[in-house]
Amino acid sequence: MNSVIKGAGYILVHTPDMVLHNGTTQTTEMIVNPESEYLKELPNHLRSYEDVVAYMPNQTYIGNMTPDELAAVEQPWVGKNMENAQRYGQFGEIMPQEEFLLLMQACDVFDLIEMDKAFVAAHKEQLASDPVITEEIMARIKEGVDASVVADLVEKEHSEPLYHNNVLVGCVKRAHDVDVNLNAHVMLENIVCKASSVLAILHAVKASGVEKDEIEYVIDCAEEACGDMNQRGGGNFAKAAAEIAGLNSASGSDLRGFCAAPSHAMIEAAALVASGAYKTVMVTAGGCTAKLGMNGKDHVKKGLPAIEDVLGGFAVIVTANDGVNPEINMDMLGRHMVGTGSAPQNVIGSLVAAPLAKGGLKITDIDKYSPEMQNPDITKPAGAGDVPLANYKMIGALAVKNGDMAKTDLAAFPAKHGLVGWAPTQGHIPSGVPYIGFAREDILAGKINNAMIIGKGSLFLGRMTNLFDGVSFIIQKNSGAQEQSSVSEDQIKNLIAKAMKEFAENLMSEDAE
Repeated sequence: MNSVIKGAGYILVHTPDMVLHNGTTQTTEMIVNPESEYLKELPNHLRSYEDVVAYMPNQTYIGNMTPDELAAVEQPWVGKNMENAQRYGQFGEIMPQEEFLLLMQACDVFDLIEMDKAFVAAHKEQLASDPVITEEIMARIKEGVDASVVADLVEKEHSEPLYHNNVLVGCVKRAHDVDVNLNAHVMLENIVCKASSVLAILHAVKASGVEKDEIEYVIDCAEEACGDMNQRGGGNFAKAAAEIAGLNSASGSDLRGFCAAPSHAMIEAAALVASGAYKTVMVTAGGCTAKLGMNGKDHVKKGLPAIEDVLGGFAVIVTANDGVNPEINMDMLGRHMVGTGSAPQNVIGSLVAAPLAKGGLKITDIDKYSPEMQNPDITKPAGAGDVPLANYKMIGALAVKNGDMAKTDLAAFPAKHGLVGWAPTQGHIPSGVPYIGFAREDILAGKINNAMIIGKGSLFLGRMTNLFDGVSFIIQKNSGAQEQSSVSEDQIKNLIAKAMKEFAENLMSEDAE
């Protein structure tokens, strides 16, 4: 029996100072061109927390706007702030930087983070007021040290600085003197990833109503990797985040696949539950500091805000079939195989047309497709175009080629079967999964019957292969009623067969007498 999606959490963290000091576009520029006009101008393009909260794609990400409502607003969305925008949504929240720095400190189990005690005192109660932050998490936050101690650690001990409003308020220390995999820079990236995953996990638990102790396994599918010089990507983010979030009954492991990893992880979770190995599995991923301000040069050049100013995180809970929640169909999985090739038509064919053919479905039988859901406000100024729209045009063209719809219907395909992009540029975060929360809601409400989640990834980034990657799966209306009916019929057939056997045995017995 297919597994079901019980709930999802989506979080954003506004980190303007990390854009300046931790995004790779900026840190690389500091090395190759430290006096560049871009670095001088960028601080003037940072958004306020209030603007980040009111930004409509961000409100969509946490569930306060639907994709249809966002699509009704003319692009670009920058500068068209949502009225009465809220920090918290049905799926999660947009956390401010000052609270997140303290959450990072709470997630540090090796005393690597030192915070200015004045900063801690000023913002500790602010974090405590977050409804998903537990007393156990708050108890992990240390009182802090003098500002001079933090400054000395940065200046003399190779510690990575932590800023708020461009003021040094803390630092991340190196975890080893010579191991590059445990230097301060890597530790900062990993703790950021872990902390944002913890926040997403907490919101998924809250949204789903699942008890923490019900979660038996966690799969982390972020883009970071933790380990030391002997096993640089050994892991385990999943168990590390589960520990802080209070998932005391959970084990877990990490899965990596660049942008396609979340879809791989969802399929793995569904398979683990369907097999009976675990009853409840969580898929989660935290944010990536390297992607902050990634297209900043293009945004600044065009007079736009540095829109890539948020970390993204998500978590999805997969459980055994309850007869109610939407199912993950395991019979129609799409996969980009080694021999598929990288031609766009081949890629879409392997991820969309091929799996549907297994179930005798046409491309038009899927109500909504969720491929790479990048926000076009980010990608268009950078010259990458509207990524979701480009995917829908390819899927629609394949539908025409396969005879699934008339060529005259091609122009309407993106609006009918597609979605506008609203996800931040966090690599793995946009790749299909932002719609899972909405898909669940829309299927339960009867607005749609199914949706296909498509994860795609660029494996050549690791310099191990030039191959492309991708997997897809279908979320569908629960077929529990039909399955229960089928089981009842089988039981009836068994009863009839048993009765006939007993009748035959009685006849034979009578003949013998």
